[in-house]
Amino acid sequence: MGLRFSVLSSGSTGNATLVANGETTLMIDAGFSAKRIDELLQERGVSGEEIQGILVTHEHSDHIKGLGAVARKYNLPIYANEKTWEAMEKAVGKIAEENRRILGTGEARDFGSLRVESFGISHDAAEPVAYCFYDGKQKLSVCTDLGYASDKVKMSIADSDVIVLEANHDIEMLRMGRYPWNIKRRILGDMGHLSNEATGELMSEILSGRIKRIYLAHLSREHNIPDLARMSVRGAMEDRGCFYKDSEFKLCDTYFDRPTPWDTVADL
Repeated sequence: MGLRFSVLSSGSTGNATLVANGETTLMIDAGFSAKRIDELLQERGVSGEEIQGILVTHEHSDHIKGLGAVARKYNLPIYANEKTWEAMEKAVGKIAEENRRILGTGEARDFGSLRVESFGISHDAAEPVAYCFYDGKQKLSVCTDLGYASDKVKMSIADSDVIVLEANHDIEMLRMGRYPWNIKRRILGDMGHLSNEATGELMSEILSGRIKRIYLAHLSREHNIPDLARMSVRGAMEDRGCFYKDSEFKLCDTYFDRPTPWDTVADL
């Protein structure tokens, strides 16, 4: 079957992603009600009983809203670093001790033949992380909610086959939008979210013959639209001399209200 994934939903209203390899199925974040998560899983032909664990990126509600309820309903282990556990303790509620698992920032863990590595990112949370997934030679990276791409981030995701990567906002739409200035400043800052332009700049630095697809994720419903995100990311890449053919590399959409189709990372 190979390494495959579906972004169940992505945006400021909630986030969750499935990663599977035929032997293991993991979910990243659970930012919806338990009922909604069950609906999203059903759309991808998966039941909660098939999931072996939930990986948490950080404690913001759009990533953990249904975490406790889903973990209790299906008796699932939750993996997060110690600072994230401390920050989300009250919001998650009571979790069985055996299901409170620590996965430290920068640590790798094997779930059968599926290897997971976490790496630190810049965001206004206790200790936010993103994840890389490996199955043999196949590699998927899931990286959202970061204010800027550090050298560590670039190094972590550069040799991926597929990347789920944040393209949160159009800068001018955000500046002209109705948010108070303090929130705009947070989003635009180094502890906020990547803009379309910043995502394009990042891609121009790391794009290689190996990376086949980028899924643009965590788009703001207020300050971005998918067509604009794709156009702006591609434009920013081309402005920096990074040209590509659609047959070689694709920018793909994620959605705030429905899952992406299952995508197999690579046919090797």
